Amino acid sequence: MNNRFKIVTLVFSCLNKYTIILKFKKAKQYLLIGIAVLISFLINLPRFLGSYEVIERLSNPFSEVTVKDIILRTLFLILYTWFILQVNANWKLLYSKINVYLKNIIWVFSNVFIYLIGVYLLIYFRATFTGEYLSELNITLIYIVYAVITLLGIFIARIIRYQMEHQGYLAEKEILKQQSLRNELDALKNQINPHFLFNSLNSLNSLIRENKQATTFVNKLSFLYRYILQSESGQLATLKEELKFLESYIYLIKTRYRNRFDIDITLNESVMEKKIATLALQLLVENAIKHNEISETNPLLVKVYAKDDYIVVENTVRPRTTFVDSTGNGLPNLDKRYQILFKENIVVSHENQTFKVKLPLK
Repeated sequence: MNNRFKIVTLVFSCLNKYTIILKFKKAKQYLLIGIAVLISFLINLPRFLGSYEVIERLSNPFSEVTVKDIILRTLFLILYTWFILQVNANWKLLYSKINVYLKNIIWVFSNVFIYLIGVYLLIYFRATFTGEYLSELNITLIYIVYAVITLLGIFIARIIRYQMEHQGYLAEKEILKQQSLRNELDALKNQINPHFLFNSLNSLNSLIRENKQATTFVNKLSFLYRYILQSESGQLATLKEELKFLESYIYLIKTRYRNRFDIDITLNESVMEKKIATLALQLLVENAIKHNEISETNPLLVKVYAKDDYIVVENTVRPRTTFVDSTGNGLPNLDKRYQILFKENIVVSHENQTFKVKLPLK
């Protein structure tokens, strides 16, 4: 048992060198294979020594050592350890979003199943390839050793997972820091521009005072830009505030498209004080206008309503036949904002010629 303790201690000391270099969100295969080879070599080291009579006998289970036995156990242990690490470091991500209790049940069942199947296969393959059958004592020892290896593999995989998540957190934090610095720089660059813009709009308003429609248009445009500038200092707004902003935006759009565009907003007063990301509704309406045909024969209708703690924006899909000037970053950027602000994702669906986006309410 003293030799076993030394082997496990050596495994952990070698593991520290591996965990320092982890910088990726997914564990690299060469790292998992390397650890698996290392554990297999250290566990089977007494057998190598026993086969060459470097030491007398480590224990009774090693009394009869053959080359076939060493090769089979070594290769099998490499495969087994790699599989345990793979399941607990990488494949665990496949069910990371399900209920935490169900996730733990799956995790425990998977490791117990792998453990029992692994020991059974080792005993079966050893009897098949060497023609020798293990004693009850040897089988018991295999169960004990593989239980230790399984626990050790789970522990190592947890360390790997923690290191990768920590590195991912630091990387995301650095990205947000850089983005914040860029936003501050942009704000400094644009400090003079708003004054010039609003002075120009006021001057234009005085020139077109007799034209009521044009005056209303300028006032709506002025409110729209003022809201955008104010929203830069905050990330959230009440639904009531966002709808007031959207109303000004819709007025500008209807001035251009007239009866070819319409919007149906059906919301109860109970949701008006709930929070959403600023400019989110305007972005979704703009997205619908940008990507769909708007004509006399095919007018565009956008619906906005609340359902199950979500604000839903939907429209019938009629793709434009002309070129659409779009970067494709609008929805991914909005989803990223919701991940940061709400710890949730927006829900995008495209079914039965209907495009629908659901925004979580806070």
